[in-house]
Amino acid sequence: MSLERVGEGMHALISRLYPICRSITGPGVRETLAIVREEIPLAIHEVPSGTRAFDWTVPQEWRIRDAYIEDAAGSRVVDFRRCNLHVVNYSRPTRARLTWSQLDQRLHSLPDRPDLIPYRTSYYAESWGFCLAHHQRQALAARGDGAEYEVVIDAELSDGFLTYGELLLAGESSDEVLFSCHVCHPSLANDNLSGVAVATQLARRLADRPRRYSYRFLFLPATIGALVWLSQHPASLPRIKHGLVLTLLGDGGPLTYKRSRRGDAEIDRIAAHVLTRSNMSQRLLDFEPFGYDERQYCSPGFNLPIGCLMRSLPGEYPEYHSSADNLELVRPEHLADSWQTCAAIVDVLERNRTYVSLNPQGEPQLGRRGLYGTLGGKAGRAELEAALLWVLNQADGRHSLLDIAERSGLSFDLIAKGADMLVEKDLIREQPQAS
Repeated sequence: MSLERVGEGMHALISRLYPICRSITGPGVRETLAIVREEIPLAIHEVPSGTRAFDWTVPQEWRIRDAYIEDAAGSRVVDFRRCNLHVVNYSRPTRARLTWSQLDQRLHSLPDRPDLIPYRTSYYAESWGFCLAHHQRQALAARGDGAEYEVVIDAELSDGFLTYGELLLAGESSDEVLFSCHVCHPSLANDNLSGVAVATQLARRLADRPRRYSYRFLFLPATIGALVWLSQHPASLPRIKHGLVLTLLGDGGPLTYKRSRRGDAEIDRIAAHVLTRSNMSQRLLDFEPFGYDERQYCSPGFNLPIGCLMRSLPGEYPEYHSSADNLELVRPEHLADSWQTCAAIVDVLERNRTYVSLNPQGEPQLGRRGLYGTLGGKAGRAELEAALLWVLNQADGRHSLLDIAERSGLSFDLIAKGADMLVEKDLIREQPQAS
């Protein structure tokens, strides 16, 4: 499948998921995961309200049917059915008649972006509210405090479940690579659904090929979902050797990698190698204790080797957490580029090996084996010959191919190609991994 078609397929998936009103619990998450399960064989797990996850507790499940603000003439001036961002996510059930000054205290808008509806939540503090464009808020204010409004939030908070999806693709090794994305935001295409789409497409790619590592994909509500999974899978944590949180991957910002808390984990080095050798603009950032679920995976009690791959940073682009984070913001070409970067990182993970020379006393004669000086004027001959010599020199059982690529300044692909050629000629062999 062409890269263009891959991008279009991911955008089509986002388009299906975009209208759904999601939250950290409730039917929106289930509907989202059911659609993803049409693409990959997700296992769906439900964790009851009240379940402890370290210092947190799974909240009551939130279900919303309708919400609106109605003026005295019976017109809905704010309507959840037109845009699910209009309601503060997790608003408690409400029915009241309020003056403008009373209502205004419950409204949220963006004065610096007056045409956009903001996204706001109240997951862990009982409250309610509405979000609207600032120019609309000003128009209502102009009616004066004598105007009254009917406010209805037809919702319920009751004991239920937190729902998440999981897929484990077993490989030759039980060592795992973890990919995590969040599924809790409502109609936000970049902050939420781009990560879901890239993770889904990456899982489809990996399912169709041999795998050295095992790969675990988690589709979770942000923060509480990761904490629940971590608290309930202590036996799995030692097997996690590498990982990425995937988010904000559909806009036109530069590819950005945020390192794990360790800072020098293999995944950090691989991501840096892939990004810096790409033709795209890119950024490498050190770990910070805020952002997405890398905060949970990298908390000191776990310190897992998990970084975050994104494009624009949270809050960096003007559409962030607003109604402008829509299907026009995310583009198939940016999704495809993000997916291709993930696939390249996986390819390095899969191919990174350590080798031992079978002829370590001096340099073996490559010419009589057809590996040196017989390539004529072929493009890249000098670099390939350099790769062969670098691999032979560093094949002492202590240096991985990534180590050699970093030290030599050559691409990982070229170093790996050289290693394959040397294995074929019985000049090196793979060093078994320590158990």
